Amino acid sequence: MAIKVANNQSLTAITALPSAVSGGAMTLLETQTASSSSTIDFTSGIDDTYKEYQIHLIDVHPGTDNTDLKFQFDTGTNTNYNQTITSTFFLAHADEADSNTGLSYYDSKDLAQSTSFQWWNWYHGADNDQSTVGILHLYDPSNTTFVKHFMATNNVSRQNDFTGNGFVSGYINTTTAITRVQFKMSSGNIDSGTFKLYGIS
Repeated sequence: MAIKVANNQSLTAITALPSAVSGGAMTLLETQTASSSSTIDFTSGIDDTYKEYQIHLIDVHPGTDNTDLKFQFDTGTNTNYNQTITSTFFLAHADEADSNTGLSYYDSKDLAQSTSFQWWNWYHGADNDQSTVGILHLYDPSNTTFVKHFMATNNVSRQNDFTGNGFVSGYINTTTAITRVQFKMSSGNIDSGTFKLYGIS
């Protein structure tokens, strides 16, 4: 395979990428806006078109203080959201006074061959100015040979004025195609926030 190069002497003179450069484009497939929503469900758009999907969460705000945002997956047209997951969870945190900080693994938030919802974060604050942001990556969900891997990272304004940077990863232990994702709070509703589904080429 030949390496394509830009022949211009200066980057400022480059007017087009080499023809062989491709991939990495993000295609917005769906946007959902929460409004006192019990769940946010992506029930279409996840198929064999892309090898990676991302769901971006922007300023998601709970209706209840000290609650946890969670997610789960499903197959086909099923709506049980009870796929078997094995995962890890660790979190870096700091309070506004910088007097309580840490980086810890939380085995109470991981899953071991469990059909429960996966924790995205917890101790979510419901003050008017508190929210969470993050990205969930789902890889090759239509593959029927391998388990389905996912990774997620987020930052949350936690109860008692903490910031929490959470890292979640694992696999959905099924060779059946994953087609759906649901988000919900452990208690109360999703008061507001934007959820965007992208396909990554």
